[in-house]
Amino acid sequence: MYCPIDKDELLYLTLQEDIGLGDKTTDAIVPPEARCKVKLVAKADGILSGLDVFRRLYEISGADITNWKDLPDGSHIKKGQVIVTFEGYARPVLTTERVSLNFLKHLSGIATLTSKFVERVKDLPVRICHTRKTMPLLRAMEIEAVVHGGGHRHRFNLSDGILIKENHLEVAGDIATAIKQIRERVSHLERIEVEVNTLKQVKEALQSGADAILLDNMNLEEIKSAVKEAKGYPVLLEASGNITLERVRPIAETGVHIISVGAITHSVTALDISLLIEKV
Repeated sequence: MYCPIDKDELLYLTLQEDIGLGDKTTDAIVPPEARCKVKLVAKADGILSGLDVFRRLYEISGADITNWKDLPDGSHIKKGQVIVTFEGYARPVLTTERVSLNFLKHLSGIATLTSKFVERVKDLPVRICHTRKTMPLLRAMEIEAVVHGGGHRHRFNLSDGILIKENHLEVAGDIATAIKQIRERVSHLERIEVEVNTLKQVKEALQSGADAILLDNMNLEEIKSAVKEAKGYPVLLEASGNITLERVRPIAETGVHIISVGAITHSVTALDISLLIEKV
């Protein structure tokens, strides 16, 4: 997976955004040499994700971490459970607190929601995947959180796979033409996926040699018909669009291979986590 963003640079910029010209409150109260013990506590049940980002922020800020103990990313955590303990310089610990928690709570929220979708279909041969509906510059972290929640990777960016969407077809004219144009330009090893929203388009995609078909915003009966139509074709079927916790299992039971869920990255609730310190 290609990720053009340097994570340390990104994290440094997030700290700079929050700190500005300096933490006036902390710098006035806390002596530079003061150290503290830190305890991170879950205030809700969920799945942990983003701990590497959390720790790296403190390393970048110069907290001089010692005695670090943690639970690994992907851990099922319970309300009241201690997630992390460590010691460090109090000034950078306090200055970094909000940014570090923002990342950890957001990414754990993604992992937690993903795990709920995965749990609904765990006994069925289907994968829950993310989409590209992620926060700008945070995609790599958010996809990792999906994986921590039991989900699977989709394409990372536009160079990571071929997906002919509705607006591409508007320009190309039809599915057959679009597939033909792409086949002439890419390696024979590349899969070509086509987004469709009617059964007529499903048939056209199958007849045109699509390797995968994305069934976009189809109702349950339409998805069932599409799966039936695709029998005998060496094609991967993906369902997407308005996938909810209530709908995901009935959709999985139709026989599709992939269910991509935008909500697991764009509509999450941050997991409630609290950071407490004690003077050493």
